[in-house]
Amino acid sequence: MLDDRRALEIVLPKEPGVGFKHLHFEDLLNDRGCVSWLEIHAENYMSDGGRKIAQLNRLRQDFPISCHGVGLSIGGENPLSKDHLNRLEALVSWLEPASFSEHLAWSSHGGSYFNDLLPVPYTKAALQRVCEHIDEVQNILGRTMLLENPSTYLVFEESEMTEIEFISDISRRTGCGLLLDVNNVFVSSTNHSVNPYWYIDEFPLHSVGEIHLGGHAEDSDDEGALLLIDNHGSEVAEPVWDLYEHVLRGAGALPTLIEWDSDVPEWKILEAEADRAFRLMNIVQDEYVGLP
Repeated sequence: MLDDRRALEIVLPKEPGVGFKHLHFEDLLNDRGCVSWLEIHAENYMSDGGRKIAQLNRLRQDFPISCHGVGLSIGGENPLSKDHLNRLEALVSWLEPASFSEHLAWSSHGGSYFNDLLPVPYTKAALQRVCEHIDEVQNILGRTMLLENPSTYLVFEESEMTEIEFISDISRRTGCGLLLDVNNVFVSSTNHSVNPYWYIDEFPLHSVGEIHLGGHAEDSDDEGALLLIDNHGSEVAEPVWDLYEHVLRGAGALPTLIEWDSDVPEWKILEAEADRAFRLMNIVQDEYVGLP
């Protein structure tokens, strides 16, 4: 659990945000539309200066920032990298982001780093290891972090519990919050023939501090069955929007990020995706207000 150091409250507007891309810098300053906050990938800003840091320093004057890690290897068997943690602590201390999050995945082993987010078996041993790693991160950063549910393409025979049980236990043991990636839910559920609405209904929505929406690609496995790939390279698919609306009806408005990391479009297309999320939030909120 988080020790006696100051735990910073997770505060993001319950409105849409977008992942910051350099080509949108001027647009964000001049024509942000409904976008209220920004996300950065921590590993892209672990430096002392340069154009990226200058732009981020300017944007943080106008936008709350969510700092999203992709390289801690929270689910890995090895101890967390002290160097990586030190660099992350330096960034968080300077930036003072409204939120910090990481993935339930591993990406390093035996001194090698893999440019991917690899799955974790849902075993008691893995649960203990992930909890220890999260405790370490939260204590070093002096704040509560959010843990993101994965997109998966296989299941492990040795798993001893469901993904939701695994994630729920992590949050309960460590006190960490959760980042609910709705596209990941749809991708994994499709790949494993699970009802995504059942997944959402069973998920601990009370622990969710942030939502992600993104695009995916369609492929097929060796037997010709549909296989979805989480690639953040296109507009949010219609079934994912429907699932997001279901989340809002169960949890109310939550900070919602539009992820678009490859084949990044011009600003008006990305802002239109954020605007759709904003309109859905308002529709659901208006329905709640109108209830007797």
